[in-house]
Amino acid sequence: MSFQLLSEAIRRFIRDKGWEELRPIQVAAINRIMSSDDNFILASRTASGKTEAAFLPILSKVNFNDSGVRVLYISPLIALINDQFLRIEELCKYLDVSVTKWHGEANRTEKQRLIRDPKGIVLITPESIEAMFVNKPYNVKALFSNLQYIVIDEIHSFVGTDRGVQLQSLLSRIQSLYTKPPVIVGLSATIGDFQAAKRFVGDEARTKVLLDRTARETEAMFRYFEADGAELPLDLLKNLYLETRNDKVLIFPNSRGRAEEVAVKLKKIAEKVHGHLNYFSHHSSVDREVREYVEHFAKNNVRQSFCISCTSTLELGIDIGTVDEVVQIDATHSIASLIQRVGRSGRKEGARSNLFLYATNEWSLLQSVACWLLYKEGFIEPPSIVDQPFDLLLHQALSIVKSSSGIQLEELVIGLRGNAAFSAIKEFEVREILDYLIELDLLEKLGNEIIVGVDGERLVNNRNFYTVFKTEESFKVIHGTTAIGDVPFSPQIIEGENILLSARIWKILSIDQKSKKILVVSAKDGKKPTFFGTGSIIHQKVREKMLEVLICEQQYEFLDDHSSQALEKLRGDFSMFKIDHEKFRPIKEGVQQIQLFTFTGTTINRTIQLLLNAVGIQSILDDQISSLEVPLSKDAFFVIWSNILTSLENIDDKILEMLQQNPVLMDFSKWGEHLSTQYKVKLLKTRYYNIDATKMFIENIAWVSADVAG
Repeated sequence: MSFQLLSEAIRRFIRDKGWEELRPIQVAAINRIMSSDDNFILASRTASGKTEAAFLPILSKVNFNDSGVRVLYISPLIALINDQFLRIEELCKYLDVSVTKWHGEANRTEKQRLIRDPKGIVLITPESIEAMFVNKPYNVKALFSNLQYIVIDEIHSFVGTDRGVQLQSLLSRIQSLYTKPPVIVGLSATIGDFQAAKRFVGDEARTKVLLDRTARETEAMFRYFEADGAELPLDLLKNLYLETRNDKVLIFPNSRGRAEEVAVKLKKIAEKVHGHLNYFSHHSSVDREVREYVEHFAKNNVRQSFCISCTSTLELGIDIGTVDEVVQIDATHSIASLIQRVGRSGRKEGARSNLFLYATNEWSLLQSVACWLLYKEGFIEPPSIVDQPFDLLLHQALSIVKSSSGIQLEELVIGLRGNAAFSAIKEFEVREILDYLIELDLLEKLGNEIIVGVDGERLVNNRNFYTVFKTEESFKVIHGTTAIGDVPFSPQIIEGENILLSARIWKILSIDQKSKKILVVSAKDGKKPTFFGTGSIIHQKVREKMLEVLICEQQYEFLDDHSSQALEKLRGDFSMFKIDHEKFRPIKEGVQQIQLFTFTGTTINRTIQLLLNAVGIQSILDDQISSLEVPLSKDAFFVIWSNILTSLENIDDKILEMLQQNPVLMDFSKWGEHLSTQYKVKLLKTRYYNIDATKMFIENIAWVSADVAG
């Protein structure tokens, strides 16, 4: 019995908690972790007890009387660390094991105490590990040279991302301290490719997946309110208020600005009808203390209804207690995100998850239906793995040189080549990138030794160096002496203008450009703030499912009458195309132009546009509806399309030309701007475009017009 494998202290913890039985993922993890030194990935739905599944056996197995930090817990979010700290600390009280938070907002005294006496468990973000390597590399060895376990929470949020490459590199650098590397345990509810996750952990052969397929019953209802402007329709907001006024609710719009609009307008409706006023917004631009208050209120509130309008900040596993309903406004950008959001409700044992989805245009409705059907089928997007992350190699080269206070060139090359994150980058490529960094004076060569150059010092000595994702330049919004949050500077930010932030309306009194502060007072009416962000990447499977829904005649019980009517209208618009096979795509003829409905993924759409551009055709891409407008007749287009793949022969030159004309193409990469031109082109080919998938798409589809097949 798995319970008997645990230490007496941990068994006492379970008895005191009154647990009647262990969850399936906990039973599996205890049995395997206690009896093996393999790496594990624990995969099960949200609120299934994955944290305890990892820590119950680890705490039973590790001898914390031995010197040094024994367990390292890595999280993508500071807020998640703060949340998990309480759970892990409660567990560790039964063992008299210390737990320390280590991140930018953590207590400095606790950090210093840990450095003087390394022991117990440390909870940390990748950025804080990076900062430690750069600023106090001797602390890395002192703290982490005796690690037995590394627990990576929400591991799916790292795999296939820049932060993931950074973390993989940092783990490789930590593991180089050992003859026997620590065991890694990854936790996730939404892994789309287990092999990719196993490769991320490192030793694929000795990494095992423990998968709990137990599903929670989920009920969904879709509603449709067409928006004819930038703001949400009043009827939608009224309906949303009536639906959520007596419940504990999370609302997920797809942007920070929309989240503020929803929170403020629902609160105004509540004020008019004397409803509860527990309406909050929660996103990265809301002040940290305000966010923590919202989380605390939701978690500890038993009787009162509340509504939190939020972004992905509440998508991951932060415990905010019981949620009755989750509302999604317009389509999620991924199935993985939908899974996380749906899983925030019905977290009590035996409870049902409830999802309400509001669509504001017919294409968002179509995508929402497709995502929901894929969710029901169990599909999760596989991560987009970049084998040659040249930009992150550049970043880590600077980090390694800084942490070494100088390093022999050959040692640096060997270290980068042996780093698991960069194993697919060839030696000559590593050397070319390092040579270019020396040319830019980001690195300096003294004989055979490499040190950080003058310009490099300005980069690595900035707090911004620790992150590999771009952050927008923001102004602090202050009311009296209270920080409300941050907003990016935009044409909207002028004195006398009103903005929405932290679920309230504010009038801008003054703007201090030097200190980047905006002073505000309460106001009665205002516009949602303009936040900047990168466009979403939609997987081709979602678009293919959208086409499948569009051309079939199936009725869906989860759609209300207005949603069904909107879907039927869109189906009617495409009924003229005789599409009876998945390889066909509609082509609509207009005056002096055609419209191609590709129904494929974002990166393929971008690449098709690139190929058309390479043959002199300037097209307009609308990725929301997966279409390209091309200024050609249908016949002229078919002639060009039949030979479009020949433009791949000189595609590097075309990408270079476009990059020179439009440098913002590299905006997806924070560190790519420091690469030489040839490596910028290579990065664009693998990260922004998708040559191989596009080639396959072009070779396997045929265009269908309203009258004849192309």
